[in-house]
Amino acid sequence: MKRIALLLTAVCLCFGGFAQQKQDKSIFKEYQPGYYQNSIMKDIRMVDEKLEKKDVDKRFFMDQSSYDLPNKISLYKDNTQWAQGTISQGNAGTCWCFSTTSYYESEVYRLHQRQVKISEMYTVYWEYVEKARRFIQERGNSLFDEGSEGNAVARIWKQYGTCPESEYSGLINGRKFYTHAKMYKEMMAYLNSVKKNNAWNEDEALATIKAIMNHYMGTPPTKFRVEGKEYNPQSYLSDYLKLNMDDYVEILSYKQEPYWKQVEYKVPDNWWHSKEYYNIPLDDFMKVVKTAVRKGYTMSIGGDVSEAGFLRTTNCAMVPTFDIPSEYINENARQMRFSNGSTTDDHGMHLIGYYVDKNGKDWYLIKDSSSGSRNIDENSPEFGYYFFQEDYVKLKMMGFTIHKDAVKDLLKKFK
Repeated sequence: MKRIALLLTAVCLCFGGFAQQKQDKSIFKEYQPGYYQNSIMKDIRMVDEKLEKKDVDKRFFMDQSSYDLPNKISLYKDNTQWAQGTISQGNAGTCWCFSTTSYYESEVYRLHQRQVKISEMYTVYWEYVEKARRFIQERGNSLFDEGSEGNAVARIWKQYGTCPESEYSGLINGRKFYTHAKMYKEMMAYLNSVKKNNAWNEDEALATIKAIMNHYMGTPPTKFRVEGKEYNPQSYLSDYLKLNMDDYVEILSYKQEPYWKQVEYKVPDNWWHSKEYYNIPLDDFMKVVKTAVRKGYTMSIGGDVSEAGFLRTTNCAMVPTFDIPSEYINENARQMRFSNGSTTDDHGMHLIGYYVDKNGKDWYLIKDSSSGSRNIDENSPEFGYYFFQEDYVKLKMMGFTIHKDAVKDLLKKFK
């Protein structure tokens, strides 16, 4: 009996010991790289990078160092029209919208002396919806990507209206720069699945496309207040901006289509195959540019920005003599480059002013949204601008958007 009592006492003492033992806790925390990653692997990477042979990216450019380049904003100040400051399009293929929205902002000021900042992303949102709609209607045989043409802005505004940038920036989650790569990839994957499964339900497809964009860009507004008054996107356009989108025309000059006819601009970004472009001879095209800027008009202009004479170190665009001398630039030289693909529909910009150099050549002040014009001091007045010599416009810029009053004499020739 005594032995049993001793055994029980021992057991109790053991349990008592266990009861008094400290209970450990656990947590989840972010893993921090240690000595292995910060020292050993870092050394391996650094030595390997030094030993690895890297190809140097060399490209062919014009040497502009012998020129007295008019690449200072101050030279253009007496012949520059009002425009908002430059805004970056970030990593998004939306130059068509940034350039033409900027143009319409300048038009509001020219017509009504009102300074406005209009949302680019509101237009981009509904342009994607319309691209998706056509993709569905054409059973996948319509281009769906980030690009478009400047006249898409007027088309979208007529249908959906527009809104101030303050009401819809399209930047969420603390982003400072636009990027649509993931959003586009997700939308394209969805549309490809629709095509693969032959699931052509337009309402369902557009609802999904909108849901994807709402996640990445936010949901566009249906009403908002400006200066104490409530507007919707349509009334903001008609009653506040007071722009009539039918007053704007697209001017084009290329020889492959008849002059003095409205034609299709046959480039991929004209994905809806618009045939509203007024095609005019090159001499008339250049005359309009020269005359319009002197009468206080600006224009949204588009064309090729990938030439040897287009330098992102000087922000100047010229046509080198080793390409073609100035006196030989004509509609044949222009068309040849478009036909062989050396002139492409690269980029849209906003032409807002001019300067005449000592040789009597026009230079045009170009407001730009791309990163190419931003390789200089961010605090420089020239940050976000290009300077185009008139020969570059003549050879490489294919068309522009402008108010019909600036070209009313030309429009009389069209039937």
